[in-house]
This record gives sequence, structure tokens and C-alpha cells, in this order.
Amino acid sequence: MRVKSMRSNTSFLWGTDAKDRSKIGIWFQAFRFHYVPPSFLPAMICSLIAWTNGGIRDLGALLLVIAGVTINHVGLNMLDDVCDYRHSVDDRMGGEKNPYTGGSGVLTSGLLSAKQMIFASSLCFAVTATIGFYLAFVKGWVVLALGLFGLFCSIFYTLPPVKFGYRGLGELGLLVNFGPVIGLGAYYVQSGDLSAEPLVISLVLGFMMWSMIVINEIPDYDSDRAGGKMNLVARCGKETGIVLYIAGLACAYGILVASVLFGIAPATVLLGLLSLPLALKSIGILRANYRDSVAMTPANLLMIRVHLVTGLALIAAYALHLAGI
Repeated sequence: MRVKSMRSNTSFLWGTDAKDRSKIGIWFQAFRFHYVPPSFLPAMICSLIAWTNGGIRDLGALLLVIAGVTINHVGLNMLDDVCDYRHSVDDRMGGEKNPYTGGSGVLTSGLLSAKQMIFASSLCFAVTATIGFYLAFVKGWVVLALGLFGLFCSIFYTLPPVKFGYRGLGELGLLVNFGPVIGLGAYYVQSGDLSAEPLVISLVLGFMMWSMIVINEIPDYDSDRAGGKMNLVARCGKETGIVLYIAGLACAYGILVASVLFGIAPATVLLGLLSLPLALKSIGILRANYRDSVAMTPANLLMIRVHLVTGLALIAAYALHLAGI
């Protein structure tokens, strides 16, 4: 009887219909960790910028920032999944599916319930808020302001009544939050002030996040429109989506080069251009296959790699600069 009771109590969190799937594997699927690096990469880069500019090198605070933005992103992913599921956005995707779009699939496949996902996302946001309030207490009100703005945007990205992701503002919101908000917040935690350099460099990853969102919206065009999720691609069409995707990448690389030309960032940041061949390849695949959501899958994967390679290259660039190379 006791064993049965324990299984009943834990099934709320872990799910009951996992079949042959690992419970941990199901939750990893729900977390969508492959989309999480856009949270911690700008935090790491802008912390390094602060250190090169004479920041205090508070490693403990950096780890708290990384933990906070990562956990917040996981919460955002799960809440977004629930809201799209309740609007039947993901339910409308029949047949073979592009694995990088349409949510995690744990709700539509019955592996987890919406109640479980809401509980888990709420827990993530609570942990994020706790970390944020602590950092605000020890570092200053700027952390509080940026943190509250970011948390608000994460919760109301798809949650009513705001759900700005359904109103054509989601792309801009993610650009701002996964660029300057995280970047400036991390920089301030290490330096105690704000500067143009972390703002400009964080915009590189912010615009890449814009492109990542746009390319993921293209395969979802029909289901998003049917479910009322009127993002920019759903409003303007797939062809315009290609233009928006290319524009985001052009802005990212343009800002990167301009930051060196105008003396804002060191020349080592041009290592970020190492991802350019991947970006160009993704554009070619997208233009050739944008009408076929499955055939364009490699382009979605390439965009994830573009952001990751750029972020890691910028970390290396500032590490070299910090070492005096």
C-alpha cells in the first residue's frame, strides 16, 4: 500500500504514460535545452567584457546569473508549450514534423499534462525570482529592474491577457531580452555600471535570436494562423519571413564588424564571423525549401549552430583579450 501511495504522489511531477521513455528524458524533452544557450551565452560574454574593463570578477555572481537565466528560459519554454497547446496551435501539425518547431511534443503526445508543465514552469520562475532578488540586494537596483522586465516578458510571452508573442511583438521581445537585457544585467553584476560595449555586443546575439525565432515560425505558418498565434511570419507570410530571417543575420554580422570599425570592441570579436558560412548555408536551404517544413529542417539546425558558434567565438575573443593577446 505504501509503495502504491508513493507512486501516486510522484506521478504528478514525473508523468504516468511514458511507456518505454525515461522520465528524465521526457522532462529534458519538455525543457528543450537545445534552445537554452541563447540565455547563458550573452551572460558569459558580457561578464567577460566587464572583466576586461576592470570588473570585480565575481565568479559566484556569474554562476548565479547563468543559473537564473537558464532556469528562466526553461520555464519560458514550458509555459509557451502549454499556452500553444491550449490554443490548439501544436495540435494542428499533422504528418511528419520538423523537430525544431511546434513545441516539445510532450503535451500533444500525452507524456505530460498541462498541469504538470504549469507547476514545473512556476517552480522555474520562482527560483529565477529568488536568484534575481538576491542579486538585486547585493548588486543594486539595476539588476532588479532588468530582472523584473525579463521575468515579465518570459511569463507573458504567450500567457493571456498580454501574450505579446501572439500579437507580432514576440520577435522584438526576444531580441531585446536575449540580447541587451541579459547582457547588460550580467555586465552590471560584475562592474556596477553600464556601458556601450556590452550593449552593442549583446545585440549581435539578440539579432541572431530574432532570426532563430523567425526561421522556426516559417514551418508553423499554417498552424499558427489557425490557432490565432499571429507572429510576424503568420501576419506577413513565409516569403517575408525569409527576408526577416536574412535581415536579422545581416544586422548581427553588421553590428559585429561595426563594433570593431568604430572602436567599441576589440578586433578579436571578429572571430564571431566564423559562423558566417553556416549562416549562408542556412539561408540557401531555407530559400530552396521554405514551403516544405521537413525539408528545411537542416536550416533550423544550422541557425542553432550559428548562434552557438558565434557565442563561443565571442567568449574566446574576450578571453584572449583578457589575457592580453
